[in-house]
Amino acid sequence: MRMRGRHSGKIALLILLVFLIILARVAGISAYLSFDSLNRNKYILENFVRERYFFSVALYIAAYVIVTALSIPGATVLTLLGGFLFGVLLGAIYTNAGATIGAAIAFLFARYIIGEWVQKKYKDRLQRFNDEMSRNGHAYLLTLRLIPAFPFFLINFFAGLTNIPIRTFIWTTALGIIPGSMVYSFAGSQLHAIKSADDILSLKMILSLSLLWLLILFPVIFKKIKERKQT
Repeated sequence: MRMRGRHSGKIALLILLVFLIILARVAGISAYLSFDSLNRNKYILENFVRERYFFSVALYIAAYVIVTALSIPGATVLTLLGGFLFGVLLGAIYTNAGATIGAAIAFLFARYIIGEWVQKKYKDRLQRFNDEMSRNGHAYLLTLRLIPAFPFFLINFFAGLTNIPIRTFIWTTALGIIPGSMVYSFAGSQLHAIKSADDILSLKMILSLSLLWLLILFPVIFKKIKERKQT
């Protein structure tokens, strides 16, 4: 009876999750999380933050949690917005908080809905994999977080299917996304300088774009360093 109730709970949670994702897509939330929308409304949002700072911080973090937990496209624009509204450091801190909480929720969803079943169903086949995760899972997760080429939501989902503890998932996520949060927050902090197309080529914008490109190229650099160490 208890197993049946637990199974029903998982189905109900899955239905709720799917419903929320569909609702978010139908409502067109991702349309508001575009660069054009950000650029059009940046001064309105800036005034709102100036008048209601703490409420704005809570709203920003909550929005980031929802976007991350439901895998709604637009996290990059939200990070740029955080840098513009709150500055590089605070923007990165608020982004990190929202992204980490949202990722943890997505992780727990995956583990509760299907991860426990996968671990139980394929316990013998996953023995070696689980042993490796127990020893080095934190290093794998941290590496994946540091390399932005891997989709954020896929890492949340697949990590939930493993035996990695939630505390390990949380600290590797919080630590691993710091560089990306800082770079995008810095780029966002320069949005106030863009008044025309010529401003895109300003020194600060070139610097921020260069940092973004370095972040994108990090996987290639990391791979080359790893290959040299192995030879």
